[in-house]
Amino acid sequence: MTLIKLVVFDIAGTIIEDHGEVVSAFSAAFEKSGIPFTEDDLKRWKGASKRATIRYFVEQLGPSPEPAEKVETVYRCFRAELESLYARGMNPITGSAATFAWCREHGIRMATTTGFYRELSDMILEKMGWRDLFAANISSSDVRQGRPAPFMIFRAMEASGIEDVHQVINVGDTPLDLQSGSNAGVRGVIGVLTGAHDQDSLRREPYTHILESVAEIPALIERAF
Repeated sequence: MTLIKLVVFDIAGTIIEDHGEVVSAFSAAFEKSGIPFTEDDLKRWKGASKRATIRYFVEQLGPSPEPAEKVETVYRCFRAELESLYARGMNPITGSAATFAWCREHGIRMATTTGFYRELSDMILEKMGWRDLFAANISSSDVRQGRPAPFMIFRAMEASGIEDVHQVINVGDTPLDLQSGSNAGVRGVIGVLTGAHDQDSLRREPYTHILESVAEIPALIERAF
């Protein structure tokens, strides 16, 4: 019998396909707001709180008389761009449905954590028909500090009724996902290669396993946990 009682999944790039929607939305919002950036800079922030990401880039402009107002203006633009992109449709990662079914059959609870704000994460889960699958759905707007802090994972554990980090695995496609899993001290810190970051990028971070996709989670749990 497995020791794992909870699997925490990131959303974009982990359980739904990532076609660069977040980078595209940031790019459009920054271009409209006159904020310099490179795509490599944006990729390093994937998985982080979106408002925190914007705050960082606004601060790089130097002193501003109303920085908070600038952040909120760019944030509103970013949200409009991103919601428009996701409204066009999205696809699950191949094998994700089978992994979800396997976890449920084996009495393993599931949760999601995401750098998306609550309204967008709810929209995605609703459109995918996944709202009833998860014991908890935690977004960056639910905590004071997003990834790489461990607090979304802890909130997911609390909402799922899991007290022991050694009964938890965290799964994501970005360096920040791996950092947050490591900071939480969970038993499994698992990177998947279905997002924007390659194996070399993920292997530079603390991890226990690197998988091709979430489709391999059931076999990994049976083998390693």
